[in-house]
Amino acid sequence: MPLSDEEARLLHQLEQSLAAEDPDFASTLRGSKFMAHNRRVAVLSALGFIAGLVVMFAGAVSKMTVIGVIGFLVMVGTAFLFTQAWRRGIGGPADEARAPSGKPGRPGRQPKSSGSFVDRMEERWQRRRDDNI
Repeated sequence: MPLSDEEARLLHQLEQSLAAEDPDFASTLRGSKFMAHNRRVAVLSALGFIAGLVVMFAGAVSKMTVIGVIGFLVMVGTAFLFTQAWRRGIGGPADEARAPSGKPGRPGRQPKSSGSFVDRMEERWQRRRDDNI
């Protein structure tokens, strides 16, 4: 159910007062620090992956298996860190504005309803009627 104009105005005023009183907390709620941290982890893990690749090839060229294995393990570890940062969200400025809770949303996706089949069909019918009006 969408907010009325009065409720939207009050919510906007609350957001502004929160940002004025405690900008760090407001930034955390918006998720900008969280996403910036994830971007930083993603960039560092990508650089670590490249370094691990270089170490692995250096071990292969110098025929030192231990160095190659260490390079491979560095690659696996940094790939894991990158995927974790990616899952948590590394969105850009457009994503930060769209996802105020700090958790990136998926556009165009409806929340899954837990009602019965008939309830879901009624909701779909209502959405179609509302879209056509």
